Amino acid sequence: MNTLINLLRKVIDTVGNLCSLLMILMILNVFYDVVLRYFFNDVSIGMQELEWHFFAAMFMFGIGYTLKEDAHVRVDVIYDQLSSKKKAIINLVGSLLLALPFACVLIYFGWHYSYEAYAIGEGSGDPGGLPHRWIIRSVIPLSSIFLVLCITYVVLTQMRALMVKPNFKEEQK
Repeated sequence: MNTLINLLRKVIDTVGNLCSLLMILMILNVFYDVVLRYFFNDVSIGMQELEWHFFAAMFMFGIGYTLKEDAHVRVDVIYDQLSSKKKAIINLVGSLLLALPFACVLIYFGWHYSYEAYAIGEGSGDPGGLPHRWIIRSVIPLSSIFLVLCITYVVLTQMRALMVKPNFKEEQK
């Protein structure tokens, strides 16, 4: 189990680093767009759309990475007071009953959504916009598959946490 957890962690961290790269590319793209607009009085619709694409990919893949890092939003006032076993149970239930079904629905509908864009050759509706809209639409099912990997990681780590004998201080909570 530890080998699988380590492998998943490496894959997830690699994607997290790619999200960081997307952030840098998005910042450079915005910088380019601002310089083009204010110094040369010109705009590029394609570059503006690329900003949205970078942001969408960074956000969608960041969801799973945030789950792995245990940095998602929750009511910490209550959660922080719980023992590690109770936290593990909450994380397991939330992952399996809330996050996993949601990710599966996104995979199912996102696959059809992106395939449809590919089949009809959909591009930007704006003149000068980006072609091949299926590329950004495919981020939905791909990031959802990544989310399933992250959920698997969380489930395995929480199961491992439940198997560990708690220390005396934890038992008192």
